[in-house]
Amino acid sequence: MDIKTAEQCAEYIKGKINGFKPTVGVVLGSGLGEVFSLYKPEAIVEYSEIPQFPTATVSGHKGRFLFFNLNGKNVMVMQGRVHFYEGYSISQAVLPIVVMKILGVESLILTNASGGINPSFNPGDIMLIIDHISSFVPSPLIGKNNDEYGTRFPDMSNIYNSELVDIIYEIADEMDIHLKKGVYVQATGPNYETPAEVRMFGILGADAVGMSTVCEATTANYLGMNICGFSLVTNKAVGLTSAPLNHAEVERVAGISAQKLSILIPKLIARI
Repeated sequence: MDIKTAEQCAEYIKGKINGFKPTVGVVLGSGLGEVFSLYKPEAIVEYSEIPQFPTATVSGHKGRFLFFNLNGKNVMVMQGRVHFYEGYSISQAVLPIVVMKILGVESLILTNASGGINPSFNPGDIMLIIDHISSFVPSPLIGKNNDEYGTRFPDMSNIYNSELVDIIYEIADEMDIHLKKGVYVQATGPNYETPAEVRMFGILGADAVGMSTVCEATTANYLGMNICGFSLVTNKAVGLTSAPLNHAEVERVAGISAQKLSILIPKLIARI
């Protein structure tokens, strides 16, 4: 984990946001970039203008930070993330999370698009992440530890905050939104999984698979953040359907489901 670079990036951003101190962070995944489209940001900082900061290269990830005062909370939003499969190191892939922490973020909302492994999941379902499997990507915590930020051997037994989960269920009930819940597994990508890999993930207990989020949640947990995560099931994982997988379809289905999150996430932020 590159703390020094994160601190330098955070200092640059501070100079662009005029004393704005975020306490809530949101990472928007594939097809979810417009979740906050109804709100006017206080500031916008492009990833490309931040020295040493990785830039997003994937369709559907605009690659910029948005800063909002939303329901009385200062919110920092990643409109698009960077991925391990883009050629970045795992340390670079989680750099934005460390920057968020340095800037003041205490609670983190993660989102992604995923393939449904659980046979009861269908395209358009929203899965609340209650646990994850990280064994298929390198740990972002490998390397010399900085004791000022976290312990060498962090506990991982309650990554996804149970209090936030309870709040989310309350809001979903009020909105008459049915949420699935399950375990998310991150594969490296960029290729989709084989049918045999999907069967393996299912045997291990995964309900959905994607190419992000786990490394971010691991980092945020290390940093002491309160974390919750939403996974939008955009397709049944390979082997559970005869249809070929493609990113355009992932973005299309995620965009439709994003309408629910556009209401749910701001309500969640108000109650954090």
